[in-house]
Amino acid sequence: MTAGRDPGLQPERTRLAWRRTTLSYTVASVLAVKSALDGGVSATEIVSCALCGVFWVGFLLLAQYRIHALMDPAGRMAALAPRHALAAVLCTVAIVVCAAALVV
Repeated sequence: MTAGRDPGLQPERTRLAWRRTTLSYTVASVLAVKSALDGGVSATEIVSCALCGVFWVGFLLLAQYRIHALMDPAGRMAALAPRHALAAVLCTVAIVVCAAALVV
């Protein structure tokens, strides 16, 4: 006898993955800002810190949208829209560039 697939597991794993990614994103942003503010503060570092914050908030909003979209009461898991995937990728690349600018 073969057990049926539980459709509730995949959305739960996906929600947890989005939460882990958001936490990692938060830690990377905080560490980049902390390293920039350890020494003297320049205008470039202030702009980079502000951009890190903006991109972090953008990614956080995307992640929350996706997490709520996965909470469909019927258990259906909607596919991630291409524009949301592109926005998540752009936020991630932008935070990497800002963090690199802060560290270097």
